[in-house]
Amino acid sequence: MTPSWQQLDLAAPLVEAMLELGHLKPTRIQQQVIPEAMAAQDILASSPTGTGKTLAYVLPAMQHLIDFPRQQPGSARVLILAPTRELAAQIHQQVERLCHFTGHQSLLVTGGVNFGSHLSAFESNLDILVSTPGRLLDYLEQERFSAEDVEWLILDEADRMLDMGFATAVGAILAEARHVSQRLLFSATLEGTAIQRFSKATLNEPVFIDAQPPKRERGKIVQWVHVADTLEHKTALLQHLLNEYPLSVLVFVKTKERVLELTAQLRTQNYRVSMLQGDMPQHARNQALADFTTSKNRILVATDVAARGIDIEDVQLVVNFDLPRRADVFVHRIGRTGRAGKKGLAVSLVEAHDADMLGRVERYLEEKLERRVIKSLRPKYKFPEPGKGGNKKKKSKSPKRSAEAKKAAKRVAKKSAKKAARKP
Repeated sequence: MTPSWQQLDLAAPLVEAMLELGHLKPTRIQQQVIPEAMAAQDILASSPTGTGKTLAYVLPAMQHLIDFPRQQPGSARVLILAPTRELAAQIHQQVERLCHFTGHQSLLVTGGVNFGSHLSAFESNLDILVSTPGRLLDYLEQERFSAEDVEWLILDEADRMLDMGFATAVGAILAEARHVSQRLLFSATLEGTAIQRFSKATLNEPVFIDAQPPKRERGKIVQWVHVADTLEHKTALLQHLLNEYPLSVLVFVKTKERVLELTAQLRTQNYRVSMLQGDMPQHARNQALADFTTSKNRILVATDVAARGIDIEDVQLVVNFDLPRRADVFVHRIGRTGRAGKKGLAVSLVEAHDADMLGRVERYLEEKLERRVIKSLRPKYKFPEPGKGGNKKKKSKSPKRSAEAKKAAKRVAKKSAKKAARKP
């Protein structure tokens, strides 16, 4: 039986916040993390997206602030690090909602805004700081911010931080936050030498939590594949899907150049489209997300900057216009739909050169994705299925022996037989 918020020993303002914000019962990961975190344990947790991970660490952190009120003026007591600006912004949004009930102060610090714009906030009685590693390290190195008051350190999507090259920055911040009493590390995967080494260096005898949600909390994501002959054919398949599914659609592509090209192409067809890629100014990235989440634009074309950590409600369809370069990124992409127990749809558009990547994805998922065909857009060429046909090397055949070689072989055989017959 699922425990209530009150049974997790959360303070009344936090329980009130959960109920008023529509979170009637804690999810699996919240049930597992909150008691351990409130028992002063370091935590190493792996959990899928869309299962309530953010509240799993924000709630016990805020309970710590309530249980141990600030005794003197100072800087942030809880530091939450996230790999991307978008994820940091969404975490901060949830923190702010809770602060409305508890009266605590929070601050968001990321790149993309004028350096120094956060200085006045650093000087106030800041309780919770949500930041990306790079910008916070800039402030630390210039002695504009001190992490010496930090008591709780939370690292979200630590595997992504390592992938993005933030290991050095996080290490420098950890060295500065020398009075931290508790550390929580969350990662989509705990496989690989880098993340294991990083967790050992960061955490002190952590409790390990592998929070696989029960079926009722898992979004059911229906998946299939459409084969495309050319880029033009792929674009036609996309437009068919956009017309077939008129609600919110998230379209993933490989490069920022493809983002610009596809967005322009769809806009000429009168689709309402936002775009998101890493080189955009922060205000433009914020606006693109706002236009998509408020349904001003129902389509978002994005690179993998949107594949992880962005919690957009009610994404009906995810389209992999280009397959990613890694199978685990594919999983994060499709995880943008089917969140919090809802149903979702993910469709991948593949060309012949995608056959090997599709094979890697299917091995990673441990399932073969259904191939579907739209009659009016039927492919002309046969798709080279992974591990079949042209992907296999032909066995080399030995050259045919000449007639002379055959005769020579017979002569050798006869001589050998005669010698054997003479022996007693």
